[in-house]
Amino acid sequence: MNELFALYASPAANRMYDEAVTELDHALQTAALARADGAPDHLVAAALLHDVGHLVSDDNVPIDEELAEDFHHERVGARYLSRWFGPEVTAPVALHVTAKRYLCAVEPGYLDDLSPSSARSLALQGGAMSPVEAEAFEHRSDHEAATLVRRWDDRAKVPGLAVADLDAYRSLLARLSRRRALPTTR
Repeated sequence: MNELFALYASPAANRMYDEAVTELDHALQTAALARADGAPDHLVAAALLHDVGHLVSDDNVPIDEELAEDFHHERVGARYLSRWFGPEVTAPVALHVTAKRYLCAVEPGYLDDLSPSSARSLALQGGAMSPVEAEAFEHRSDHEAATLVRRWDDRAKVPGLAVADLDAYRSLLARLSRRRALPTTR
């Protein structure tokens, strides 16, 4: 798990995520929103780690440059996180972009409220879902968790917001990890 924390200490985590905050700030704000809403630990972890694929791929494209390719950060991140976590954490990470497409299709005004960076990536990610796609997404057992993570993601772009630092999540992530250290015997 030290490797995961090292990613969030890397230069990539301290670059601007979009027009307002760094990748690290965005992660911490998303997790803080989940905690404030009383989310269970696995969703707090998913909120914190939802964009880790950007760090793994180092795929940041500055907001003032054209975005020409979808790097599928949600898939990259979920696959990377599966080293430590089960689907209760990885599924919302894998589906948070799909949830954006879903909300654009079913919620009037959602598209208009997207941040500039989220709006610019939408077309590359498939655009708003069709009615058939939206209905299929609603039948997934994990669609509500992914939609919650997406909503926290959308709100977690406030410059200068004071939230807990990354170390505040270390014990939570360790508890959820499938690769916990075994106790030593004497």
